[in-house]
Amino acid sequence: MTASGRHDANQFIISVAQPHWWRVSWKAGTMPTSRIYGATREGTPSPMKITTLAPDASGLVEWPTLSANRKSVVTVGVFDGMHRGHQAVIRRAVELAKADKAFSVVVMFDPRPGVVHAYAAAHDGQEPGDGFCDPMALTSVDQRLRTLENLGVDHVLIVRYTLAFATKSYRFFLGQMVGKLGMRTLVLGTDAAMGANRAGDVKAIGVLAQATGVFELEIVDDRGPGHVRVPADVTPQMPSEPGEPVDPTEGMTKAQLRAWSKKHQGREVRVWSSTNVRYLLAHGRIKAADEILGHAHAIEGTVVHGEERGRTIGFPTANLGSMIDGYIPVDGVYAGWLIDLGAAGAPADSDENASDGNSGSGNASVIPRVYDSGSSKARLAAESPYRWPAAISIGTKPTFNEETGLNERVVEAYAVTDEWLDLYGHDVRVEFAGFLRPQVKFDSADALKDELTRNVQETRELTSAR
Repeated sequence: MTASGRHDANQFIISVAQPHWWRVSWKAGTMPTSRIYGATREGTPSPMKITTLAPDASGLVEWPTLSANRKSVVTVGVFDGMHRGHQAVIRRAVELAKADKAFSVVVMFDPRPGVVHAYAAAHDGQEPGDGFCDPMALTSVDQRLRTLENLGVDHVLIVRYTLAFATKSYRFFLGQMVGKLGMRTLVLGTDAAMGANRAGDVKAIGVLAQATGVFELEIVDDRGPGHVRVPADVTPQMPSEPGEPVDPTEGMTKAQLRAWSKKHQGREVRVWSSTNVRYLLAHGRIKAADEILGHAHAIEGTVVHGEERGRTIGFPTANLGSMIDGYIPVDGVYAGWLIDLGAAGAPADSDENASDGNSGSGNASVIPRVYDSGSSKARLAAESPYRWPAAISIGTKPTFNEETGLNERVVEAYAVTDEWLDLYGHDVRVEFAGFLRPQVKFDSADALKDELTRNVQETRELTSAR
């Protein structure tokens, strides 16, 4: 799925298939001047390596030495959702690395910094523990790694974000990147900021690059087609009518938009932003979210035994367990796809995939390991025999919950296929293509069956067009 938008003020085109970049030269106290670069990545990427890093109590990280003589092109961020802006930044880093015969390196923070600081503020300065689940994360680390592999990244350094780590200045952090990772080019989006108090914005980093001369800063325009206002509190709200919801601010006058923004404490964010994607998914606007992502939003989990009520009315579903990777959209019925990722617990990585000693550290915790996506890449392919159109239900089963006494939120998917599928105990991926209707209570099982038949037909039509 591709899309493009035009920003007339600066006379450049934002395009996913052919993103554009600024090679920036800086003078202290000035904004950047720029030349536009553009190209496509070629060749087959080498196996991606992963290193997981945890700062010590003082916030220091023991960075691996990737090579004694090979330099690196680095980009830094959370990359939650891996939307079009993220992809443009990463593609540019990969392209520059290939041109310079350097490593492409992604430094990825987990958990999300905003979550760590918010948790600490609500828990007397304590940080989230190892078992903490971030329900607002669009994608899990594993989902992001899969995308990074597809983009051809050489190294991913997953850094546990801690409050102590957050106290380090951007100057100190970038010094580590240069000294330990051999960074010679840093690739960032236009609004990127790092270091204590987020003082390291692209202007400050550009001044540092100019003053030291030890690395170059490459700025990628990752903003997308302008900005949009979203409520400060992203509370899920199920659409009341069938069909893809519309933008509630569409057609508003400036006065009406100001009133709406005041009521919802609206704030301005980039169209291409994880915040905007969360807002859209929380209101059932799947097509708009997928457009920003550049791919279908997806969640992943393990199929468990449910009530098996769907089987009795001719619509057997795959019920996902309570542990789900990815942001679950608002309650409703959706069209999309169901992909069988294979039996749960099958190892994708092993100690045999560890580095052959290229790391300069004797600490095994910082030795890179080769990323192995196992069979998932083939299973996720568009023509995979493990991929089916699916009608997806998210909610509390209002037609039957009074009878059963159960009111748990459930995610279940009915695969539109004539095959008999036994997916119990399998990991599956559920991708969303569009919103069909809200959850409603039907008078009878027959009425529900008739509606599900319509939903299946709608699913066929919607997925065949994608």
